[in-house]
Amino acid sequence: MSDGSMFRPGSNCWSIARADDFSIIVDADDYFGAIRNVMRTARHSIFLVGWDFDAGTALGRPDVDDGAPRKVGDFILWLARQNPDLEIRILLWSPALLASWMRPSNLPYLLRWKWHPRISVKLDGKHPVGSSHHQKMLVVDDEIAFCGGIDVTLDRWDTRDHLDDNRLRRRPSGAPYGPWHDASSMFTGEAARALAELCRMRWRRAGGDEVPQAPSRETVIDRPNAGFSFGSVNLAVARTEPLHLDESRVVEIEKLYLDMIAAARTLIYAESQYFASRAVAQAIAHRLAEPDGPEVVLINPIASDNWLGALAMDTARARLRESLRRHDPHNRFRMYHPVTVRKQPIYVHSKLMIVDDAIVRVGSSNMNNRSMRFDRECDVAFEAGGSEEKRHRIAAFRNDLLAEHLGVSVHTVAQEAARSGSLIAAIETLRTSQPGRTLIPYQTPDVSDLEKWLADNEIFDPEGPEEMFETIARRGLFRGGLHLPRRWRKREG
Repeated sequence: MSDGSMFRPGSNCWSIARADDFSIIVDADDYFGAIRNVMRTARHSIFLVGWDFDAGTALGRPDVDDGAPRKVGDFILWLARQNPDLEIRILLWSPALLASWMRPSNLPYLLRWKWHPRISVKLDGKHPVGSSHHQKMLVVDDEIAFCGGIDVTLDRWDTRDHLDDNRLRRRPSGAPYGPWHDASSMFTGEAARALAELCRMRWRRAGGDEVPQAPSRETVIDRPNAGFSFGSVNLAVARTEPLHLDESRVVEIEKLYLDMIAAARTLIYAESQYFASRAVAQAIAHRLAEPDGPEVVLINPIASDNWLGALAMDTARARLRESLRRHDPHNRFRMYHPVTVRKQPIYVHSKLMIVDDAIVRVGSSNMNNRSMRFDRECDVAFEAGGSEEKRHRIAAFRNDLLAEHLGVSVHTVAQEAARSGSLIAAIETLRTSQPGRTLIPYQTPDVSDLEKWLADNEIFDPEGPEEMFETIARRGLFRGGLHLPRRWRKREG
């Protein structure tokens, strides 16, 4: 770390490579449009790696009309017809009978793609029992890459307005679904080639052939006009990989979370679908107990969008939140949920963290035990370093996210944060300042004895494959207690 960077390959990241341009794309309206435009420029190769997939999903705005098919299943076939040199590889998680390919919307495309000479599909079920392949990546021509939390599937598309009634926010059947908040990233250069190598590793592991590097293009891919650009950065790629057969466990993502929390001076801002990681909660508890520690603001959905998440993740969140109260003597921790103008919950699916005006990460990992040690995940992160311009951009991006959630202008967020000297104070002022979209505070729900037992024993959120078969007495949310370590590595600098 002689260069002052907190990123350490082999510890809290897999690789560090230069991104000629790095952007974060907020919400699937811009993301689906960006990947559609980039895939149309593909000359040689497309890698699409996902957790869930639905071929009936409109790629782009649901009413897109650019001369190509709207549905991603037909769009991929159209791309292959347009370019005889294009190889398309699709790698998806395959949880046996629960696989997304069992859907009627997917089976016809799986059969058509199976017989196409230049479209290859791998359904990857090689993982420990109960684990999943949760990475969401797309790489085109080894030159432009996307990595984040958005799958090309149903119920993801929404605009940043998160309207209560949006006629375009419907499933292929015509049924409406609720507002959805999400995030991904887009980058070029050596960092894109690094992500392409990770895709190749996944492809080979799933039984695919060696894939040669794509030939260099004579012209640079035009970067879509989407996302919040940070310019050129050194980009770290971090992974979670579970212990399985002859494969070693990789916990780079967990280590990066802990290092980022330890490095914070004044502020930790995070968005996550869940808050159930014991390791992350313990790290936050330590910083909250410090007299001069950072404020911590966490944006979560009001409730999980499925019964399993509600039973396991929401209960664990309640238990951790109440435990953190005992370690927050300075009242610096807040958890909020975004709602629409009519106070309809906006589902938070994004997975990102911003520390001070210095470090940004985005990816597929949630703040739960599975993402730290049990599922296969991929995040990317960068530091501002000594660049004041980058620091201003990071602060502006955080203000931009809060402006979306609070239904106010970016200028208003920046002005109130500067006036109060506290992001929590600014949120508290702005969230009730006018009618409309806003953030509401988390309220700990009543938790039944059964739900407490399930959460405390991590029945649905194990830390690894070995814990799936541990006795109940040896595992649990509060195993070892949620306590402060006697010594904590001093923040560098």
